[in-house]
Amino acid sequence: MGHRRVDPGPGQESVWDYPRPPRLEDSDKRIEVVFGGVTIADTARAKRVLETSHPPVYYVPPEDVRMEHLSLAGGTSFCEWKGAARYYDVSAGGQVARRAAWFYPDPVPAYASLKDHVAFYPSRMDACYVDGERVRAQEGDFYGGWITSDIAGPFKGAPGTWGW
Repeated sequence: MGHRRVDPGPGQESVWDYPRPPRLEDSDKRIEVVFGGVTIADTARAKRVLETSHPPVYYVPPEDVRMEHLSLAGGTSFCEWKGAARYYDVSAGGQVARRAAWFYPDPVPAYASLKDHVAFYPSRMDACYVDGERVRAQEGDFYGGWITSDIAGPFKGAPGTWGW
């Protein structure tokens, strides 16, 4: 396999305990996304997707996103589990982050509650927070996982991990 699971410490969860297909669950943690000096998203009603070897990805309900800062971007991608994703450019404070957020306009039935919820790449934002803790971005542009101190890896996405 090429990776060594890090045993989670007290209060931690391991990404190697996350399932495939991914689990979708409600989160009551406070999720904040800041870009261009503007708080683009702020919610305690996010959903998170947990998938083997990946840090969680948080999806924010659109009513808790300042959608005036998002504009539909070209192109789509396909998730084997969730269906076809569309992308947003994020604009604020004179800055633009292209294809920095994504959503599922018509997810497969198992993930229907994700419809139109917005996920952000933390690497492309000024900062993202989970309950006030600044998030570290998952390596690899393809992935949008949010790494916090309560998540144990190693994480897919770094060089040499594609075959995991």
